[in-house]
Amino acid sequence: MTGLEIWLLAIGLAMDCFAVSIASGILLKKTRWKAMLTMAFFFGFFQALMPLIGWAAASLFSHLIEDIDHWVAFAILSFLGGRMIRESFKDEEERHSFDPTRLKVILAFAVATSIDALAVGVSFAFVGVQGVAGILPAVGIIGFVSFVLSLTGLLFGIHCGGGIARKIRAELLGGIILVIIGCKILIEHLFFS
Repeated sequence: MTGLEIWLLAIGLAMDCFAVSIASGILLKKTRWKAMLTMAFFFGFFQALMPLIGWAAASLFSHLIEDIDHWVAFAILSFLGGRMIRESFKDEEERHSFDPTRLKVILAFAVATSIDALAVGVSFAFVGVQGVAGILPAVGIIGFVSFVLSLTGLLFGIHCGGGIARKIRAELLGGIILVIIGCKILIEHLFFS
């Protein structure tokens, strides 16, 4: 994957964090740096950790399915992107039913929003990312982007409230990005390798 693709992938993965952060910011209503930095840290940490775990697990058996690895990566990214697109059409009430300042809630949302990143880590192994040195830049970028977008989403939710925030379909955009990357991987492997 190229650097641009990794940045786009990181943005796509971070859209779940961004959407949850906007909703949390709307609930917070005022800047509370400790809670906001805690949430952004855990979102970034888990978004970086999960692809590393997925890549490590898949690297152990990727040689067994290298003839279909591009199909696996395409299926994973398309499934996740499709799920994000579907989730983007849920009612707002479903997104505001939590206290975003409780550590238990922050951890639950950090893990829940990073499950996609675990699957992306699996797809990294299938597209040939090799060695820890090969995966670390990607997970670093994913963690950084997730942290920044989470903090941005919190601030946006606090300062802009529900009006503008509802019009931004962050999960929809993230889902579309993941599907496009999955299609690109499939097309490259089928027609250009």
